[in-house]
Amino acid sequence: MLERNGFVESRHIGSAVVLDAAGEIAIAVGSPELPVYPRSCMKPFQALAVLESGVDLDPVQTVLATASHAATPEHVRVVDSILEKGGLDADDLGCPPDWPGDSAARDGVIRAHGHKERILMNCSGKHAAMLLACVKNGWDTASYLDPEHPLQQRILAVVERETGEPVVHSGVDGCGAPVHAMSLVALARGIGRLRRASEGPAKQLTESILANGWAIDGPGRANTVVIDRLGVVAKLGAEGVMVMATPDGASVALKMLDGSLRAATVVALELLARHGSVTREQVAELIPELDLAVYGGSSLVGAIRISPTL
Repeated sequence: MLERNGFVESRHIGSAVVLDAAGEIAIAVGSPELPVYPRSCMKPFQALAVLESGVDLDPVQTVLATASHAATPEHVRVVDSILEKGGLDADDLGCPPDWPGDSAARDGVIRAHGHKERILMNCSGKHAAMLLACVKNGWDTASYLDPEHPLQQRILAVVERETGEPVVHSGVDGCGAPVHAMSLVALARGIGRLRRASEGPAKQLTESILANGWAIDGPGRANTVVIDRLGVVAKLGAEGVMVMATPDGASVALKMLDGSLRAATVVALELLARHGSVTREQVAELIPELDLAVYGGSSLVGAIRISPTL
């Protein structure tokens, strides 16, 4: 809930689930068995399919393949390096042009009289990695976003394998790639499996994320803070979706029904604290870094807080 001057101004409603290290439901809120679009929370499975297709990515490139990045100059450099491996360039990307999510990076583009570009879109790393997989396997690059493309069929198979559920509906994500609806239980199961992997591409993906938290989001941004401070794999998705997976093997997936992400991180951490996968002291130390403050002018007048009804 959002509290302003001691008055509850807004409330967020949603569903969530926490799975333990055995993949069993430990906490359920709302209706986590109902399907949702995972949006960018599906990126780890897309990245896993790319890695399993035989591409060679270094740790930072691996993270950009699963990132919703802020398009800092360093992010853009890494995306460029993925494209270069396949003899590709930014014009080959199928994601829409966009401005950087990082305010300083955006200001820099504007000062340089720049414009929206495909490589600046937060999904450009995923798209670059997909294109590289196509080059590696001799698949057509122009149609790589078609649901019937060999790469997209491979991604669909990986999603179903890792989540343990058949896909019930598919659509088109904001970046133009296919997105597959799944229950929050399935989403949490899949992220948990990736976190617990002891070998192969899944382990490569998890270790790369934990070692390069800045790359999956951006300095000072929520996913990066959680990864760097807690060693928790965290991935946001548009329209209020969030997943996290902890060192003890637990995982959480949630969906805010109003589509807002502003409370998603703190709710996910609260549920993990209730399960005992992170401590309340760890969460309390992180709160000041999560952009939860509410201002009236320049004065602090409230905050986004956990509702007692959660």
